[in-house]
Amino acid sequence: MPSLNLPLPDRLGPFDAGRLRDRGERLLDTSDALKLRELRLAQVDQLLRRHRDVLEPDPRGEPVVRREILAWSPSAAMMAAALAAGFAVVREQALEGIGETMVVLRVPDGMGTAAALEQLRTLDPAGTYDFNHLYTGSGSEPAASAHGAPGAAADPPARGQAVKIGLVDSGIDAAHAVFRDAQVRRWGCNNAAHPSAHGTAVAALMVGQAPPFRGVAPGAQLYAADVYCAAPTGGSADKIAGALSWLAREQVGVINLSLVGPPNATLERVVGAMVKRGHLVVAAVGNDGPAAPPLYPASYQGVVGVTGVDKRGRPLPEAARGPQVMFAAPGKDMVSASPGAPPYRIVRGTSFAAPVVAAMLAPSLRRPEPAAAKAALSALAKAAAREDANTVSNETGHGVVGATYRNDPARFR
Repeated sequence: MPSLNLPLPDRLGPFDAGRLRDRGERLLDTSDALKLRELRLAQVDQLLRRHRDVLEPDPRGEPVVRREILAWSPSAAMMAAALAAGFAVVREQALEGIGETMVVLRVPDGMGTAAALEQLRTLDPAGTYDFNHLYTGSGSEPAASAHGAPGAAADPPARGQAVKIGLVDSGIDAAHAVFRDAQVRRWGCNNAAHPSAHGTAVAALMVGQAPPFRGVAPGAQLYAADVYCAAPTGGSADKIAGALSWLAREQVGVINLSLVGPPNATLERVVGAMVKRGHLVVAAVGNDGPAAPPLYPASYQGVVGVTGVDKRGRPLPEAARGPQVMFAAPGKDMVSASPGAPPYRIVRGTSFAAPVVAAMLAPSLRRPEPAAAKAALSALAKAAAREDANTVSNETGHGVVGATYRNDPARFR
């Protein structure tokens, strides 16, 4: 795998039905469930080792952009103090859709990034400063592909309804057949295309359509932000903040993030601002296992955290558990689009459950509005399948939704 693709753990391969039954079904359903977390950590380690010139670990070992600190709407006095202390402004970005400003600061020569962060927090205890963390995808795919008949899906929204869905991920393969009739608006990478397996699969599950494949809402408009651009610093917190600002400016009500990583003060502020404005931010809870610490942004207050289930409605053993889980959706035994050949592949993980939920919510929230967002969540919760209607569980939240949108590999011949 080229090193520039490391930020997203895409693992795709050709389909073999017999091998899928004999090997894929048990790939992560035993103690091997722990291996998905190990895979993510191993790829983070590899990313850090290969790109030491631009990346470094924070004190917890999480990858960050080397010698960069994010400042959230710093005052003029604080900026003057930071410059006097030797910090330099790398870039300043007005988050127009949110009404805030994000400043990326360069750490002074001879000072470590962690020490620089502490200095800024000491200078401005009421301010918001953090590392520029990197975030990765939250899905894994057994070696498999598919060809054949489509799975069941509900009728798509009509073209004239202007349903919007936001996507913050890696690039999508616009030349893929599933996007032939899709309405896609792009952001990021200076308008250059960087197709990715992860972004393509997630986008297809929302708006893709071409025999034999059908996503949840093929008539919706997709607002796709590529925050990776095939760069080793891709998926950084400042890129995600910029993408969310664009989606806020475009009045996109529902936004999917199939990305996971550590808590970050800047990301928390921008996500909080989006939720307050009435956006529904849908995020995958991650595949680090049921006992792992919570991952973000899914664990921030107000975010719609989504886990994955198999075709029997059972939670994936590798999926995170906890109060951050709001819904469960298909995340296994399913097919999505892939760049190149073959054009469809087996996907697995919470990355591919979250877009199902986002696309189901989008028709009920045409633009951000707090009351409408609350009503959309309430309606979806009432429609969710669960054993006890009065209980919200740490495994599946309000229950399982979107089972009919699964493109089941068994239906492909």
